[in-house]
Amino acid sequence: MAFLINNSWGNDDVEKASVALVVGNAAAGRGDARVFLTNAGTDLATKGKTEAMQAVLWVCKACADAKGIKQEDLIEGAELAGAGHTMGFLEAGGQMLM
Repeated sequence: MAFLINNSWGNDDVEKASVALVVGNAAAGRGDARVFLTNAGTDLATKGKTEAMQAVLWVCKACADAKGIKQEDLIEGAELAGAGHTMGFLEAGGQMLM
């Protein structure tokens, strides 16, 4: 099974961000998992912020562009992705969890 977890929280609300990441790690243990980071959540994939992720992190390209975040600013395992990535993942049978 494939899972997609959306997270829009980062350093602005670490408790809420942590919940999404815990769900992402649990989902990764059960199948193919992606965490889609939007808004403040994009900070979680920026080098030096949070390095211990297990789920693949997709960072909203529009949100990253607005913050000046580029692919080379992201941690290993994180990639810029747009709506097409997320919709394709869901259309292929992925489940949205948050």
